[in-house]
Amino acid sequence: MPLGEDCHAWKKKTSDVKEKYDFKEILGTGAFSEVVLAEEKRTQKLVAIKCIPKKALEGKENSIENEIAVLHKIKHTNIVSLEEIFESKSHLYLVMQLVSGGELFDRIIEKGFYTEKDASKLIQQILDAVRYLHDMGIVHRDLKPENLLYYSMDEDSKIMISDFGLSKIEGSGSVMSTACGTPGYVAPEVLAQKPYSKAVDCWSIGVIAYILLCGYPPFYDENDAKLFEQILKAEYEFDSPYWDDISDSAKDFIVHLMEKDPNVRYTCEQALQHPWIAGDTALDKNIHESVSAQIKKNFAKSKWKQAFNATAVVRHMRRLQLGTSHEGPNPNTLPSPCRAHLLLPEDHLQHAEAHCEGGCSQNVDNNAGALSNCT
Repeated sequence: MPLGEDCHAWKKKTSDVKEKYDFKEILGTGAFSEVVLAEEKRTQKLVAIKCIPKKALEGKENSIENEIAVLHKIKHTNIVSLEEIFESKSHLYLVMQLVSGGELFDRIIEKGFYTEKDASKLIQQILDAVRYLHDMGIVHRDLKPENLLYYSMDEDSKIMISDFGLSKIEGSGSVMSTACGTPGYVAPEVLAQKPYSKAVDCWSIGVIAYILLCGYPPFYDENDAKLFEQILKAEYEFDSPYWDDISDSAKDFIVHLMEKDPNVRYTCEQALQHPWIAGDTALDKNIHESVSAQIKKNFAKSKWKQAFNATAVVRHMRRLQLGTSHEGPNPNTLPSPCRAHLLLPEDHLQHAEAHCEGGCSQNVDNNAGALSNCT
């Protein structure tokens, strides 16, 4: 199976990866892979190993080549790293950095106190990581809360970007037109099937910032055609009462990222310089009660869609009693995570999507065909 010259230089042959790693439990399954929690026998270090049967790759070589090529280039404190890759006769094994702190929404709900300033610090980390990607010519293309995981269970843990199944390394001066992403977070130019580039990630960060401040998505409709129409027109509101206590600076920040025209939309660099991020305009007022209530109402986990179950890692860490050491608070004192993945508001929960490989939406609505084209 051809994986490209760059991959061959650092791919390690093995007859049995279990000679080096002790497989613990399955963390999740993707379209054509399985993620396993494993321990390196020599160091007792815990990692996540993505196990990919070669048989499942027939006709999909480009997809996995893309992911490996992207991950191999990336070294950033807020991005999950690919540590090494093994190849056996039957499988590829991608050994990934393990993040054990659980998911973004889970952590927010567990908090008793949550402010604009907390949201600002989260978005700052995401912006810094995405700026790094963009400087390398990499567009993530599928930024969303489900792909944001905490590094550890420590109270002040950093946030990590994961899941590069849809990433694209830009060639010099290139623009992309393959329609990929998750509908609620995808930029208008993607839905319009226009050529696009790095600005799509900035739009998605704007959507994430919106959700972090109110607990519900800026766009939703049980009818995908109407949902896409809202996004295409960039029609969203700062609804009362949910936004009444949110600063004008926060709203201004979101407006500059959720700008319909990608040429006018803030870049990561510009967003990092906005007063809500770089200054002191983010408020300290506790908005936890309102935001957590809306997250619980509007977001529900759909486990079968998950390629990586962060909650399983948290459970394992608790079982190993690592909570009292470098992994954070005592496991017995931690509330059970609520497990939240984006679907739709409560009154729309019967609406479901089917997902094609890599995480992009595949919808039966003829008007939604733009999102079924990813490879």
